[in-house]
Amino acid sequence: MTHQVRAVVAKGKGAPVSLETILVPDPGPGEALVQVQACGVCHTDLHYREGGINDDFPFLLGHEAAGVVESVGEGVTDVAPGDFVILNWRAVCGNCRACLRGRPWYCFNTHNAKQKMTLADGTELSPALGIGAFAEKTLVAAGQCTKVDPAVSPAVAGLLGCGVMAGIGAAINTGNVGRGDTVAVIGCGGVGDAAVVGANLAGAARIIAVDIDERKLATARTLGATHTVNSRETDAVEAIRELTGGHGADVVIEAVGRPETYKQAFYARDLAGTVVLVGVPTPDMKLELPLIDVFGRGGSLKSSWYGDCLPSRDFPMLIDLHLQGRLPLDAFVTETIALDDVEKAFERMHGGDVLRSVVVF
Repeated sequence: MTHQVRAVVAKGKGAPVSLETILVPDPGPGEALVQVQACGVCHTDLHYREGGINDDFPFLLGHEAAGVVESVGEGVTDVAPGDFVILNWRAVCGNCRACLRGRPWYCFNTHNAKQKMTLADGTELSPALGIGAFAEKTLVAAGQCTKVDPAVSPAVAGLLGCGVMAGIGAAINTGNVGRGDTVAVIGCGGVGDAAVVGANLAGAARIIAVDIDERKLATARTLGATHTVNSRETDAVEAIRELTGGHGADVVIEAVGRPETYKQAFYARDLAGTVVLVGVPTPDMKLELPLIDVFGRGGSLKSSWYGDCLPSRDFPMLIDLHLQGRLPLDAFVTETIALDDVEKAFERMHGGDVLRSVVVF
């Protein structure tokens, strides 16, 4: 059986997205059909629309989603019809060299659905991050479904599927922020603010939020930042050093993805401190640093991909913390929108007007 559903599709580089009827097949072996209940509008979707990921148009956009499993294919045992799940793009294989070394959060062979979703004329779609959830229903690998407590709001739960998990994980998993640490976060969009939340959750004593937008800094303060720095008005490196006794922060999280802000992160950390790059650069960007400074300052320079998360471990735990009132995930939902408002949501996101617009079905 084939399901006809409405979905948001990017047909060409830079062109506005369109609402289309697409065809979604029943799940085959190892696959699951999910009725999407909510999907966040993430900057990665805009990257796809702009051709910044690859040129495999048309793209079925959307990936930061939660919903209910409608049916499963042969051999699926971890989820069943009726389960409330968050969709993830790290369905670990269990067999690659990373998985076999006990590091599945680095899995090099993650699973996606084998069957293709198509436009009504049969044109195959490329689902964003192997998910494609700006759709009433989507087909994914069963391992991309992470079962969580259904008491949580779908609009909130879906955010862990990408941006919020990336930020929290950058602090907790990649940065290993610990009790009493000083942390600086450069860039206070959705991912940066999630890093602030993660650092706060980990027990950081001082959390310094850096941005050029006072609106974003104000939001960061509500989410746990103890200090803020407007880097349009002052030198961010000097300000961070001044707030840390002249030393620099133990962990600096760069959530912008630009050479200029990465250099700020590099020089704003303490000796033997850690830099975590979670902002996504473009392929043309280059970074130049004196090698003697890389050597002399010691410490760690890390990149954080999906917050180094393991969905089966991290999603249920974070949802439980939210339901206990200890993790303010709902603060990231600026607005809920309809499926045909995605293009307008891209504009609001680009203008810095929202943390997250969330499509609710």
